[in-house]
Amino acid sequence: MPICAMKPKLLTTLPSYTRHLFMADVAAGLTVAMVALPLSIAIAIASGADPAAGLVTAVVAGFLISLLGGSRVQIGGPTGAFIVVVYGVIANHGYDGLVLATLMAGLILLIASLLRAGTLIAHVPEAVINGFTIGIAIIIATSQMKDLLGLQLASVPADFVPKVAALLSVRDSFSPAALGIGLATAALIIVLRKIAPRFPGLIVAVAATSAAVALLDLPVETITSRFGPLPDGLPMPELPVITLAKVTELLPSAFVIAFLAGIESLLSAIVADRLIDGHYRPNAELIAQGTANIGSALFGGLPATGAIARTATNVRAGGRTPVSGMVHALAVLAMMMVAAPLAGHLALPALAALLIITAWNMSEPDKWGSYLREPVADRVLILLTLVLTVLADLTVAIGVGVALGLALRLHRRNAGPPDWTPRDR
Repeated sequence: MPICAMKPKLLTTLPSYTRHLFMADVAAGLTVAMVALPLSIAIAIASGADPAAGLVTAVVAGFLISLLGGSRVQIGGPTGAFIVVVYGVIANHGYDGLVLATLMAGLILLIASLLRAGTLIAHVPEAVINGFTIGIAIIIATSQMKDLLGLQLASVPADFVPKVAALLSVRDSFSPAALGIGLATAALIIVLRKIAPRFPGLIVAVAATSAAVALLDLPVETITSRFGPLPDGLPMPELPVITLAKVTELLPSAFVIAFLAGIESLLSAIVADRLIDGHYRPNAELIAQGTANIGSALFGGLPATGAIARTATNVRAGGRTPVSGMVHALAVLAMMMVAAPLAGHLALPALAALLIITAWNMSEPDKWGSYLREPVADRVLILLTLVLTVLADLTVAIGVGVALGLALRLHRRNAGPPDWTPRDR
């Protein structure tokens, strides 16, 4: 493989780097950090993990993805696509199992980069990606009903049907105050996006409604009241316990994490290229994703990948080189060290509203009409992958969807590759 195919974009941009680019990258990195802070915490909580794990992932994985990646403006960190699989791994194998699965996924991604698997993205049917993305969005939104409605439930089942049944069983514990804070947060996010799309409205909306909870002394749970205080720095790295039995048991989950990390990062890099007229290096990107997931696992973080919405925010804010992504990670670390007690007062219904909006954006409702105009086979594939994702298992959904999709591709071998239109995830 040519060395240039593995070369990080950072090394490409440094020879022509200027003070003007640096100032633009710093401004963009700080803007993205304001978006990443509440989102990383919310994703960690929705995944069944400690909120600190989301921040650790944004710092460690976010820095490594920008340092080693094949895209100029890719922003990495925890994303909503992982919530379903992470929640299931933690429920079945504990958090130590997730750490080991993430470490294994990182190694799988490194091997994939050596095999030049980054160029294989065109062979994954878009109908499969559309189907399981909508399915993930449904599961994410459903999982946030507990905090949005203030329901009193000790633990939420991982599977969709038992989860809905459990939520309905405690509907009498509904909290009007929690719902009010959630709806106010959602309204603020939507309004701020319309009137000031470049403004970091996510953290402003979540902070404003969380401040209202404190000032009005509302009976609404916060991060600190449920999880205790947030840490003011990174933990020491350590290896998880590794045994042959655990490796064998977690291998399917590791492959799913690696698949999602690879697909999401390459789709995000494609979107980034369209925004800046660039040319990303897919195999360098896989090396960065593999290294980042190994690094995140060693620090006790979550799986990580390229985040399309944060990458787009970076570009809109003026970021043009990987330095902006590195600044974003360091800024999140600085906020952890300085403002951890304040972040602990963020209201859980506000974070739930943030994730529900994220799930809505993931599903791309503006494109549902175009899906209905697809060939019958593609519509069936979208629906099948969606249903399997929600009712069965993400591993099954991906396996069945990709197998059927590739069979359709062979059947239409004279047709050209699909025109990718990745969503804002």
